[in-house]
Amino acid sequence: MLEAFLYLHIVLMVFWLGGDLGVFYSSRYVIDSSLTPAARLTACKIMLGLDLGPKICLILFLPSGLTLISLDAHGGELWGIRLLPWWLLLPVWIGSFAWIRLMWTDHHEPGAHPTVKRVDRAIRIAVVAGMFGMGVFTLVAAEPFGVTTNPKWLGGKVILYALAIAAGLGIRRQLRPFGPAFFGHVMAGTAGDDDEATVKNSVNGCLPYVWVIWGSVLLAGLLGVAKPLANL
Repeated sequence: MLEAFLYLHIVLMVFWLGGDLGVFYSSRYVIDSSLTPAARLTACKIMLGLDLGPKICLILFLPSGLTLISLDAHGGELWGIRLLPWWLLLPVWIGSFAWIRLMWTDHHEPGAHPTVKRVDRAIRIAVVAGMFGMGVFTLVAAEPFGVTTNPKWLGGKVILYALAIAAGLGIRRQLRPFGPAFFGHVMAGTAGDDDEATVKNSVNGCLPYVWVIWGSVLLAGLLGVAKPLANL
């Protein structure tokens, strides 16, 4: 069972990064003002379609990672309860699929369900805060949750996951001007220099957040494989 969830965790990381690379590449055509509106719209559709994969992988990274911790807990416990028993993991998985449903709705119907968008954002903020706090605790505690194997690597991995989600929130904020400029003016063929600048700056302004996400996922994968300083 441990091997199966470890494989799932790796597959999620691969599709997360692979999908993100596709989003990045197609975005170069979306902001290319030398292309026709039809060509740029096609590139945008490809970009949005590819973006769905990383969004799903980001969410499922949480329950799959917690399942790995549960299956390989090294004696960890909290308040006398074994670390992450199945009856705690089950609602985490159910909640994650509910979160995917929220994300899916907002992705396919942007702006149509403001409450869904607010709930999704609140979940992400809560996960960032919770994961960051747990990660820092795991880094500074001598035996976090009773685990005696020095799981500093796990604390770092959890913090990196929180950082990736936070960077995703930064991308959302950066892209706010994109929709009105691209779909309102570029697609209508009435875009001026200011509109093109808004489209380009919105997309290119996401790049620092993208580098953070890629670096976080790659480093988290390295920590998961190498487990530096662990006493296993």
